[in-house]
Amino acid sequence: MAGTPVSAGDTGGGESTRIVPVWDPLVRLIHWSLALCILLNGYVTDPESDLHEAIGYIALALVLTRLLWGLIGPRPARLMSFPPSPARAMRHLRALQQGDKTVHLGHNPLGALMVWNIWATVGVIVTTGIMMGTRRYFGVQWVLSVHEIMFNWLIVSVALHIGGVIFDSWRSRVPLVRAMIDGRKRIPADRPVE
Repeated sequence: MAGTPVSAGDTGGGESTRIVPVWDPLVRLIHWSLALCILLNGYVTDPESDLHEAIGYIALALVLTRLLWGLIGPRPARLMSFPPSPARAMRHLRALQQGDKTVHLGHNPLGALMVWNIWATVGVIVTTGIMMGTRRYFGVQWVLSVHEIMFNWLIVSVALHIGGVIFDSWRSRVPLVRAMIDGRKRIPADRPVE
């Protein structure tokens, strides 16, 4: 599936592109659903409401489903296709500083770190949220503090993720948001692909 152009076309500016299927429907559904859960629980629902709790469980189910899909899904969705590697991320940063124009079919090394960071952060938020609903941890300050600190870290992470998507879309001339909507990356023909 990934790596095989389904078509080539013109972007409208006379630039030839390769259109490559990358993100399957389940990956895209989970991505946007998790984004909605974060938005709703962070800014819309009452933190003490049943709806807030239900959305937290939905977020957990989404992350767990994505991890399972990362074991059995198509190659670009596989966890082994984007291992969290600080060393690879540092090499990627150095390559960017040197003007590297390589397009990654899946996640680039920085994106991979961010994905794992967001999943882990959501896991900690949900775990502390569940703990707050138990007799043992209800009203325990450190649990509430960890929950709030991790939510703040999640918002910073999401902001960095969005900034990275904007930067990499500009750098690579690949509309990454569109790829996460329709599943296909439109890669300029002159860009090397990894």
